[in-house]
Amino acid sequence: MIRVIHAYRFALAPTPIQDAALRSHCGAQRFAFNWGLDQVRANLAQRDAERSYGVPDQQLTPSVSWSAYHLRKSWNQTKAMVAPWWAENSKEAYASGLSNLAAALGNWRDSRSGTRRGSAIRFPRFRGKRSRLSCRFTTGAFGLVDTDRRHVRLPRIGAVRTHESTRTLARHVDRGTSRIRSATITHQRGRWFVSFSVEVDRGDPAPRRPNAVVGVDLGVKSLAVLSSGEVIANPKHLEVAQRELRRLQRQASRRQGPDRRTRQVPSARWRKAQARIARVHTAVANARRDGLHQLTTRLVRTYGTIVIEDLNVAGMLRNRRLARRIAGVGMGELRRQIDYKTGWAGSRVHVADRWYPSSRTCSGCGVVKAKLRLSERMFHCEHCSLVLDRDLNAARNLAQLVSEVTAGMSSPSCGATGHEPDGNPGQTRIARAAGTATGRPTRSTPRRKATAA
Repeated sequence: MIRVIHAYRFALAPTPIQDAALRSHCGAQRFAFNWGLDQVRANLAQRDAERSYGVPDQQLTPSVSWSAYHLRKSWNQTKAMVAPWWAENSKEAYASGLSNLAAALGNWRDSRSGTRRGSAIRFPRFRGKRSRLSCRFTTGAFGLVDTDRRHVRLPRIGAVRTHESTRTLARHVDRGTSRIRSATITHQRGRWFVSFSVEVDRGDPAPRRPNAVVGVDLGVKSLAVLSSGEVIANPKHLEVAQRELRRLQRQASRRQGPDRRTRQVPSARWRKAQARIARVHTAVANARRDGLHQLTTRLVRTYGTIVIEDLNVAGMLRNRRLARRIAGVGMGELRRQIDYKTGWAGSRVHVADRWYPSSRTCSGCGVVKAKLRLSERMFHCEHCSLVLDRDLNAARNLAQLVSEVTAGMSSPSCGATGHEPDGNPGQTRIARAAGTATGRPTRSTPRRKATAA
């Protein structure tokens, strides 16, 4: 048994009065976020203006603290003046907005200083009424209703009926094996949801084959190919729904939609068409998520070690020819599920280096090809005459990578390989000329094709 943090999400069926209260709480969170951001921006602008006039740093206007505690303290001192209606909503709505602002400002500061990994984060912007509705409760009377398993309780809103039973979470609460930490309400695709963050004792079964290693090669033609030879077909939920989506989108284009320039109000028929489109997208997303959960759970409960690739999904989505199909697979979501499920089951996950040539390496003799076209779906090795499916060959190379690392050998994912490709196909003529002119040797890492194969 291990203690983990789970998220239990339930769809809500609020009454019209409760719907208005939920929207009011989300609006209060947005108002507090914008109020705090306005205070911070005004303070930064004032200090920059004083610096431009040559005021020394010791005499500048004191800076505003970005911590959630100080933002909440300042809000409590001025809320009666800036928001006389603040008592209509729970105090948690305002605290949630200020907490989100503190996190956003902290991420921006860490990104500028270089302590945060990833791409640069821009300064937070004001949230408009079109932004996503959300509100979080960390204190107060929230949780499950004891009388039945079809209601949840939220502060200042009361008991709200759910579309589905809450018995899964209620059984944990009754046994005393869980503790609800917070509740977050969101409005997505025309429906309200509540997500409970719960500390729960989880005891997953150990893998049936703890010593087995499986390589998983993700792709577009097939969702995944395992090193064992199993091929998981790509259901292509989005492609199947394209015909219905096109029909509904053509229908919506003929309706009177909103226009910000002329302040045109959308018609009721346009709203209904958009609701139908949202339902189709919801069905596609739910089907994709369910299929990925079934696949990852089966892998984690079967194999003791899972090897996957560190795919640059964001870069692959820049390929306009394959972007929709790559996004429809859900490669990032599959890796995320494997990461946390292996921790629950006690198995291991090994992530191969992003530049490891799994598709160009022969799984039989280890020779690396210089180039391999995307259209070549069969791998032909000129050295050992191996003929194998391209994806299966990559999956076997991933599985062999773990045995090489555990045996103390230098693997390609560590930056060295015993079989270097002929020539340097990733080096351009410009880079070669620049290296010759400077007298320094140049080496370019072969670029990965825009595919998971």
